[in-house]
Amino acid sequence: MELKGIFDSHCHYDSTPFDADRDSLLDEMLSEGSSVCGLMHASTDISSMRFGLEYANRYESFYTSVGFHPECMDNLPEDPKGELENIFRTGDKIKAIGEVGLDYHYEGYDRDRQIALLRIQIELAQEHSLPLIFHMREATADFMALMHEYKPNGVVHCFSGSPEIARELLGLGLYLGFGGVLTFKNSRKVKASFAVAPLDRFLFETDCPYLAPEPYRGSRCDSRMIENIALCAAEIKGVPAQQLIDMARENTKALFGL
Repeated sequence: MELKGIFDSHCHYDSTPFDADRDSLLDEMLSEGSSVCGLMHASTDISSMRFGLEYANRYESFYTSVGFHPECMDNLPEDPKGELENIFRTGDKIKAIGEVGLDYHYEGYDRDRQIALLRIQIELAQEHSLPLIFHMREATADFMALMHEYKPNGVVHCFSGSPEIARELLGLGLYLGFGGVLTFKNSRKVKASFAVAPLDRFLFETDCPYLAPEPYRGSRCDSRMIENIALCAAEIKGVPAQQLIDMARENTKALFGL
């Protein structure tokens, strides 16, 4: 039986793998009777923010965030805060600041600039009473220090940390986002972290077109594949997959004020 009521809390339908069929795919997924009931577009730069606003105006159940991803440091506007402030005035379906965070994966990253940009965006979110969508990769110590300093409202998307870090973030009031990685055979740590997440503190996501779950690993991901993530999650929690989809949807609505 097809699971219903899927809300994808983190997706990137502006990505080039969707260029050939983006509109027809979204039309199908967001139509009445589809398994998908809502999408949150995660912005990374000015172009993706514009995309998010455009598509949020097209589809009632499509929402967007605005923000600068740490991998986009080389293409920042001169005044990132001012740019975001201007964008806020353009649409009432902006429900979060994101995707923002720290990423020390690639050589040549600028730690100080990343931290400074993240501070600006956390403070802006708090000024506007908006939640944040966080990206964290290979930067746990600095990220956790900022979380303890600001105690922000938001979600750490595509969470891949240890159960100990999960408990620490949950204790600060943050949500954790889980996607296709949960289904991978070598994802013991992610499974253990999902096991400690309370039912009112997790979100389902795809990060599509990336990280398709088993048995689609390596192919283009889309939001309908959350069904496979939920089936895996049900085995971990001992809770029916439909109940987990329902909980994740309500948690997503609660976080983003929908």
